[in-house]
Amino acid sequence: MMKSVLSAGVAGLAMTFAAAAGAQDLPQNSAPQQSSNLGDIVVTARRSAETLQDVPVAVTALGGDFIQRQNISSAVDVPQFAPNLTVAQQPSSLSAASVFIRGIGNQEPSSVSEQGVGIYLDGVYLARSAGAVFDLVDLERIEVLRGPQGTLFGRNTIGGALQLITKKPANDMGVTAKAGFARFNDWYVRARLDTGYIIGDVIKASISAQHRQSNGFVNNTLTPSSEDPGALNAESLAVGLQGDFGDLTVNYNFDYDDRRGTPSFFQIVAATPLAQDYYSQSPSYGGAPFLVNPVRQGTVQQAGFIDRNGDFRYGSKTRVQGHGLTLSYEATPELTLKSITGYRKFFQDTILNLSGNGVLRGPVIDFTSPTLVSVQQVTPYTGNNAPQRQWQFSQEFQALGKVGDVNYLLGMYYFYEKASERNQQALTVVTPVAGLTALGFDQPTVDAITALNPGLQTVGLNANPLQAFGGTSQSMAVFGQMSWKPSALDDKLEVTLGGRYTGDDKTVYLAGDISPVQRGRKSFDNFSWLASVSYDIVRDVMIYGRVSTGYRSGGINPRANTINSFDPEKATAYEVGVKSQFLDNRLRLNLAGYVTDYDDLQVQQFAASSAGATSQIVNAGKVQLSGFEAEMTALPFAGFQIDGSVGYVKTKYKSFFFTPTLDVADQAKPLYTPKWSVHLGAEYSHPIGDALIRLRGDYSYRTKIYFNALDFANTTPFNENVISPAQSNVKARLSVEEISLGSGKLDVGLWGDNLLNQKRLTYGIDFGPLGFAGATFNKPMTYGVDARIQF
Repeated sequence: MMKSVLSAGVAGLAMTFAAAAGAQDLPQNSAPQQSSNLGDIVVTARRSAETLQDVPVAVTALGGDFIQRQNISSAVDVPQFAPNLTVAQQPSSLSAASVFIRGIGNQEPSSVSEQGVGIYLDGVYLARSAGAVFDLVDLERIEVLRGPQGTLFGRNTIGGALQLITKKPANDMGVTAKAGFARFNDWYVRARLDTGYIIGDVIKASISAQHRQSNGFVNNTLTPSSEDPGALNAESLAVGLQGDFGDLTVNYNFDYDDRRGTPSFFQIVAATPLAQDYYSQSPSYGGAPFLVNPVRQGTVQQAGFIDRNGDFRYGSKTRVQGHGLTLSYEATPELTLKSITGYRKFFQDTILNLSGNGVLRGPVIDFTSPTLVSVQQVTPYTGNNAPQRQWQFSQEFQALGKVGDVNYLLGMYYFYEKASERNQQALTVVTPVAGLTALGFDQPTVDAITALNPGLQTVGLNANPLQAFGGTSQSMAVFGQMSWKPSALDDKLEVTLGGRYTGDDKTVYLAGDISPVQRGRKSFDNFSWLASVSYDIVRDVMIYGRVSTGYRSGGINPRANTINSFDPEKATAYEVGVKSQFLDNRLRLNLAGYVTDYDDLQVQQFAASSAGATSQIVNAGKVQLSGFEAEMTALPFAGFQIDGSVGYVKTKYKSFFFTPTLDVADQAKPLYTPKWSVHLGAEYSHPIGDALIRLRGDYSYRTKIYFNALDFANTTPFNENVISPAQSNVKARLSVEEISLGSGKLDVGLWGDNLLNQKRLTYGIDFGPLGFAGATFNKPMTYGVDARIQF
């Protein structure tokens, strides 16, 4: 029902062009104006509006115009423009991502696992990485804050924060629509209606809707192209309301994202000789051939799965929605009171297509068979994770004020959530017949199987473990920050101090195949603090030093078969930087160097067996992260801009205990973090009559990424096989903009991405105990056209 409403809404908004054509007068014969300097960028890195160059924090900001021209549709698209940021979409899910900044983050997508990088939408914290990927409709900007943000943003921002800020309703009525079509039948249409002030000068509103769909980019011969890996059908809706009541401003935002499709193909890239030999016999038993290849494949077979409702499916589905209400009251010119209320919920139903093959068949243990063995369907690993649910409520109060030369922010924060997950797994444990005793079979049974099946060397054991868990999380905090800018020094010096006290309470239950149900509860508290000094040594050149702390909450491991609790992680970061502008703001150069001491690292030790994919989490690590970021934007002359960035992260483990007595710090690898990340972009625009032609090219590069910290024969034997190697990307766009069209303006663009057509491994999982490892790969070279019209 909602899908039909959204589709109709997009069409309805687009049809309002005719009605809106006369609602906004636009100049018809004026040439586009080109800026002669870079202008100011406003950010909210310290929870209040400031220019980027005045904030003593390492921040990357992407503006709304840039976002829409680059067709940035989710957080996954941001890292190529921001140094030392990794956002990797996880296999099987349409909405889960692993987010890391400066080497700190979290790869666990469960419904009760805490993030290491906080994601905020209009000031509301998004608690779960499982719902972090959704279509971004009409963003005003994206801010990437690097380093611990524990004072103003709270727990789980130990690596940094990613802020998504939506466009507020416009003062005047207007309609904007955009549509695009690309390779793989990838197309979208979206529209936005701004009502302008509809009740005097008091209330204004906006509504945006989008429909996006595409065929897959890997051909699964078992499905139509609309269900191939990479296929997507998504509906998004965003509503904004703003009321201006004198000293009181009220903003309400609603967002909804419903997506159905088949995640990227998870391809087996390595297997043990035992697993290779067993699954390769599949054709002789009437099954599909076994595919294992380290090179990205274009035509494959991918089996479906019967879900919890008895339906045979290939794809996954997810729904994310949220409400945000912000009240801002200017009590006096020196004091503003603010309230931010958020309610969000998330639902996911995924088919765990992590076998990378069609319908495989092989001999398995079957006590209903006269020979105790029969030929059945076998699978390296698949299942149905559903339902996965989470809802959250948060409330924040702020007081922002100024007394003399001191600016301050005081606040209180409350958060509560409830989450649950049910994961029905299916897997085949492959073993030599003689090895069945290690799986719990007695010797007489093994002898009988050997006698009844002469010549049988290898056999499978089909298992269907059920992993189910859930829990609650409650957090309360008080915080404050003050900045002293003495007027006697012409506001050149700023000294800032801040602190935040947080109390967390968590409960978890473990169910599924665990009987009786196990329950656990843990509480934690933390004090995070900040101290920074900045000084304008000359006009438009600021230097700063900063010490900040943060923490990632502890908890109880949901993947274990017993109550496995672990303590919080803590980080202290030391940062120095320079923010500078030269040549009448035609050259901007920002530099930051840092050293982060990261303690009590939560180390996840993966295991897999007939009980399914399980793990243990221990506070076994201590690491020092150091590096720098450099960002530059230059405008040599009007119409020509160059921008670029370089990021570097060095990871040095001081301790990494694989067992209570085995320290493997000298072997541990950095997780989800390239040592180097580079971006270079160039853009040229030139007026042609009443229009503007714009050409932009972008090159990005990063070094290799590890997805597991260790190369261990019994847990991660294929770690080197699932490295995401060093890779580069080239994209380009040519557009003609501001073409007069009656009383409106039209932009038309032609673009290409992955123009070198690189075949890049993007995410890897080592299922070593099950005998294989797999990975997803990037989308092949794509190209398309789009058009945007405004009235």
